[in-house]
Amino acid sequence: MIRLYAALAGLSLIWGLSFVFMKWLLEPAGVWGVVFLRTLAGALILLPVIWSKRKEIKNKLPIKWLIITGIFNCGLAWGLISLSETVIQSNTASILNATTPIWTGLIGFFLFSYRLNKQQWIGILIGFFGILVLMDFQFGHLFGTQFVGIGTMLLAAVCYGLSGQLTKRYLSGVGVAVITFFTLLTGAAVGLIGVLFTEPVHFQQLLHPKPLFALIGLGCFGSGLGQLIYFYLNKNGSPEFAATVTYLIPASAMIWGYVLLREPVTPNLVIGLLIIFAGVYLSSKKPRTNKAGVKLKKSS
Repeated sequence: MIRLYAALAGLSLIWGLSFVFMKWLLEPAGVWGVVFLRTLAGALILLPVIWSKRKEIKNKLPIKWLIITGIFNCGLAWGLISLSETVIQSNTASILNATTPIWTGLIGFFLFSYRLNKQQWIGILIGFFGILVLMDFQFGHLFGTQFVGIGTMLLAAVCYGLSGQLTKRYLSGVGVAVITFFTLLTGAAVGLIGVLFTEPVHFQQLLHPKPLFALIGLGCFGSGLGQLIYFYLNKNGSPEFAATVTYLIPASAMIWGYVLLREPVTPNLVIGLLIIFAGVYLSSKKPRTNKAGVKLKKSS
């Protein structure tokens, strides 16, 4: 158990720091350059693992669903997060990212005929109230000129929720390293297309110490090693245990943001975080009668 808790703490530090790394990379790489570079670096760091799994790759893979999942999980989601961080603080982005389990439940309900119990609906409502607190109840910002920021970050969480449901439904028979590698490659393709149609990557600026360190940290550790640690927690602990990293990342991001970016920690930030956590806890809590550990039950 000590190794599991050490891995959990390490993952929260890595993924919390990823929001700071994105801030550092935005100027030299641009929004889609960040996506392209982090996914490509993550895929490259996984090449030795994939080589050891080459017999598995020879088997017929659900390429269609790997690509679709990669578009939402690594392409669009990470592009929207980078776009959001051009406007909002990294700690705010990490808190909104923690709403992913709520969106996962709603997507399961509306698109995949899963049933949500009363407790889960209450949790979802509490989570949305937490978002309003985070926004200081300025709900109109989501539909106005300030949509880029909070609105795009919420869309990123929706993309994560959708990719989670797609993985559960269509990729359950594929190894986690294979899923990670092919979704990262897909994300790199999405990022490259974005770069070609928007702003170029300034590679000379990437050689400066801070951007270079951010690229290594975000790509190799946040996108590559971080994914493997997460799936290690799933396999050797449980999906529920691995999901607790959602609670730790915003706290980690707040610390990193304050220390490295001098981002203030406001009362709205802390109160909104606690309310969102309460909503996530209720919406993700398993019914006691569910011995299989399935988060959402299918309707009959």
